[in-house]
Amino acid sequence: MLPSQEASKIYHDNYMRNSRAIGVLWAIFTICFAIVNVVVFIQPYWIGDSVNTPQAGYFGLFHYCVGTGPSPSRELTCVGSFSDFSSIPSGAFKAASVFVLLSMVLILSCIACMALFFFCNTSTVYKTCAWMQLLLCLVLGCMIFPDGWDAEVIRDMCGEQTGKYSLGDCSVRWAYMLAIMGILDALILSFLAFVLGNRQTDFYLDDLQTDNKGNKKKYSQFIYCSFCCPVSKQKPPC
Repeated sequence: MLPSQEASKIYHDNYMRNSRAIGVLWAIFTICFAIVNVVVFIQPYWIGDSVNTPQAGYFGLFHYCVGTGPSPSRELTCVGSFSDFSSIPSGAFKAASVFVLLSMVLILSCIACMALFFFCNTSTVYKTCAWMQLLLCLVLGCMIFPDGWDAEVIRDMCGEQTGKYSLGDCSVRWAYMLAIMGILDALILSFLAFVLGNRQTDFYLDDLQTDNKGNKKKYSQFIYCSFCCPVSKQKPPC
C-alpha cells in the first residue's frame, strides 16, 4: 500500500489535470454561449412569414421588416432600432429586448471574470460565474416575447387569428429557437461551474486536513523525543 502522502500527491495531480481540462471546456462553451447571445439579440429572425401569410416579413426583438404585397413579394420595408424605443412595435418586445441585453451583459461580464483565476481563489471565481450564468435574463426575454404577437403590424402580416402566444399563419424562425437552446446551455454551464467550484472547495479542505494531521504527527514525535528520551545515548526511534 502506498504511503498516505504519496497517495495524496497522486490524487492531487490527477484531480488538477482533470479539473483544468473540464474548466477549459467550460470556458470555451461559455464563450460560445456569449456569441449565441449576441447573435440572437441583433438578428431579426425570431418569427417570420410562411406561404399562407398575407404579407412577407420577419421580426426580431427590436428590428423588423414587412412587405407591402403578398408573401411571395420580397419588397420589404425595414424598421426598428434599439436606440429608438418608439420604433419597437410592442411593449413586450421592448421588455424582451432589455432582458436579452442584460443577459448579454452578464455573460460578457462572466467572461471578463475569468481573468480573476490568476488573482483570486478558483472556487470563488467558479461560483461567481455560475451565479451570473444562472441569473441570465434570456429566459425572461423568451417568455415575454410572445406576449407582443398581438401587435397590429404583426397581425397584418400573420393574419387575423394572430394573438398573444398565438402566431396565426406565421412561424418561429431560427433565432428564437437558438435563444431557447441557449437557455439550456446556460443552465448546464451554471451547473458545471457550481460542481467545479464545490470540488475545489472540498479539495482544499481535504488538503488542509491532511496537512493538519501531518503537523500533529510531527508535534507528537517532537514531544516524545523531548521528554521520553532526552539523555539516551542511542538514537531514539523518532
